Amino acid sequence: MAVPLAFFGLFFAYPVTAIVGRGLKTDTGWQFGRFGEVLARPDIADVLWFTTWQALASTVLTLLIALPGAYVFARFEFPGKQLLRAVVTVPFVLPTVVVGTAFLALLGRGGLLDETAGVRLDTTVWAILLAHVFFNYAVIVRTVGGLWAQLDPRQEEAARVLGAGRFAAWRRVTLPALAPAVAAASLMVFLFTFSSFGVVLILGGPAYSTLEVEVYRQTAQLLDLSTAAVLTMVQFAAIGAILALHAWTVRRRETALRLVDPGRTAHRPRGWAQRTLLGAVLLTIGLLIVAPLAVLVERSFDAPGGYGLGFYRALQDAGAGGGTFLVPPMEAIWNSLQYALAATAIALFIGGLAAAALTRRGGRFVRGFDAMLMLPLGVSAVTVGFGFLITLDEPPLDLRTSWILVPLAQALVGVPFVVRTMLPVLRAVDGRLREAAAVLGASPLRAWREVDLPLVRRALLIAAGFAFAVSLGEFGATVFIARPDRPTLPVAVARLLGRAGELNYGQAMALSTILMLVCAVSLLLLERLRPDKTSGEF
Repeated sequence: MAVPLAFFGLFFAYPVTAIVGRGLKTDTGWQFGRFGEVLARPDIADVLWFTTWQALASTVLTLLIALPGAYVFARFEFPGKQLLRAVVTVPFVLPTVVVGTAFLALLGRGGLLDETAGVRLDTTVWAILLAHVFFNYAVIVRTVGGLWAQLDPRQEEAARVLGAGRFAAWRRVTLPALAPAVAAASLMVFLFTFSSFGVVLILGGPAYSTLEVEVYRQTAQLLDLSTAAVLTMVQFAAIGAILALHAWTVRRRETALRLVDPGRTAHRPRGWAQRTLLGAVLLTIGLLIVAPLAVLVERSFDAPGGYGLGFYRALQDAGAGGGTFLVPPMEAIWNSLQYALAATAIALFIGGLAAAALTRRGGRFVRGFDAMLMLPLGVSAVTVGFGFLITLDEPPLDLRTSWILVPLAQALVGVPFVVRTMLPVLRAVDGRLREAAAVLGASPLRAWREVDLPLVRRALLIAAGFAFAVSLGEFGATVFIARPDRPTLPVAVARLLGRAGELNYGQAMALSTILMLVCAVSLLLLERLRPDKTSGEF
């Protein structure tokens, strides 16, 4: 645990504590009265209310739309199922900036809906809610559907033989078994939407602001560190409560269930009702998932002189963005790949050590360590990024001009995915195999190399893929620390969207398309590596 604790202490706890301290501490002492002053402001109260209710609305809407999809993927076999599973997962690993850009191309000014029906939904709450469903659809489908596929259908059939109707059997038998998984997935969706940044920043306009967006505005635009510090602490408390609830629901989910091979529960759709349900789910995926991505790609080729590669060619010109960049925007692709590879290596090293430590079950310290690893998913990335600037500025840790600063921030987000992917597999390794290797004279390192590594190699590759994808799309912290001459893809997209002009808009669409394709290829490779049997882990 020592290395992960040192890493999180130095690159997470220290920057966050420092930025909060700078905002709340003056020469006369700590200004805890700022909490009451800030929270009493009507504009801040509106931000808190909007953050909470939009997260609740997004979670409920995601459940209503995604649960039928979870059932279809769990119980039905149909052509292209594996490819479609990867397609619905693509939005989850896309940067939120790209998600916002895709819906801007579909629902914004000059978007498909505007051109065909004269309707614009950008700067409305509906665009934000739909984008959140688009982003979190896979969380419900894969988490709930993964468990649903392993529930023995004969239990529900037995209830029907005893006289229960179809709905009553589902409500009394299947739903109680699914409830912990549904609760855990819902809390994760609430967590992601509560701390939403890129989607709200692009689609919400000045009228809507979540806590994360308001922290960014107070920090980067208004330089009001005391207000930003208060909002960071409020968000930290809320995220801590959500993660505690999530840990409790996961422990409930570990209750013994009668699970079977998923291959035994799936079948071809039978009857008009099942075929209608499959068609409805496919239509939903087409409209909600495929359409925004397709419009994004179409807009990237819709250059002023007609369809072509005009916007892509403009990415090679540093002056095409009207002074937005010091280098050609195309260089952001190479920068992002370099940063993401370095971040993946760091995340695998730190996350692998942490997952190995967590195989020791039990104990409050171990559970607290596990919860600490999840905190970067919910704590303001804006705060972390700005904290990097004000803490890592003196020897021996003067990293402000070092390229490693960006991968370090990205790795903080990648580590939780590495841990959550590797931990179930490491816990499943029979300890007697290591003992046998030790009896035969193997050192601990050789035992790990020849016993554990072959068993966890696939999980390690999957963890690397997820870490690479989320590092590639990290935006909240990177927007502060990426150097002007070495922008990442998400930062370049945000800068282009922040400037007027058709050329800037088109280049943003082109860069977003490139980033989407890289993430999609990563997901397709992960889908090929995915184990045939899954216990419901995302």
